[in-house]
Amino acid sequence: MCATCGCSDGAVSRVVGEQTHDHEHSHDHGGHTHDHEHSHDHGGHTHDHEHSHDHEQSARKTISLEQGVLAKNDALAAKNRAWFAGREILALNLVSSPGSGKTTLLERTIRDLKGEFGIAVIEGDQETSNDADRIRAAGAPAVQVNTGTGCHLEAEMVARGLGVLKPVARSVLLIENVGNLVCPAMFDLGERAKIVVLSVTEGEDKPLKYPHMFRAAQVMLLNKIDLLPHVDFNVAAVIENARLVNPGIEIIQLSARSGAGLDKWYGWIRRQAASPAALAVES
Repeated sequence: MCATCGCSDGAVSRVVGEQTHDHEHSHDHGGHTHDHEHSHDHGGHTHDHEHSHDHEQSARKTISLEQGVLAKNDALAAKNRAWFAGREILALNLVSSPGSGKTTLLERTIRDLKGEFGIAVIEGDQETSNDADRIRAAGAPAVQVNTGTGCHLEAEMVARGLGVLKPVARSVLLIENVGNLVCPAMFDLGERAKIVVLSVTEGEDKPLKYPHMFRAAQVMLLNKIDLLPHVDFNVAAVIENARLVNPGIEIIQLSARSGAGLDKWYGWIRRQAASPAALAVES
């Protein structure tokens, strides 16, 4: 997980349009140094490796670091969740592999629902503002969060994005996370639900390969079903695999291009926005 793998070491996130630069977001992961104390006295053929002691210390340090990073993020996520609840904002965190069609789905959703809801978007990518530009062209305010070398959004980044975006009360906030099926599963952003998007151009075994993400998601959107006649993809198998990992996951088959199944996706959003439970602060 990102607390220990080093993918965000030294990473500085940037919220495009943010006026202040006092919140540079970096991770000090302790340097991940391993002092093995390799003493080699070749004159006497002695080898003092002290591996066991050092690795035990490193393991304890790693566990402590993981707990600290996630605890800090969870505390900030709780503040975000309370902020959303106080303004009756329905926040949804969309996660997927790169190329699943998240941005196209958001564009279509905005065009079809902007007459019913105020919709705003936080876009997460390592670099560029391309997706935020597409979202604004579709008719919704958007802010781009560039994570640099980081491979996921974190609660602090979302809070900074909200400061720029300023979504209106009783609106829907769509958060497009960085394309990645590993790290975003670990990091709560304060959202009401994680929505995992899987396309039929990927493998049916994705839920088994990335169980943490599918276990954390409340909904799986199976996208690009218009391509089913042209790809070798077993819909029944991917549904079975998803439910092996998460028996309660809701599955909606759709195509952002053709519009097939979008009525079910929109119905789900409407039910969540209308339900007081959807906006309650979770413990």
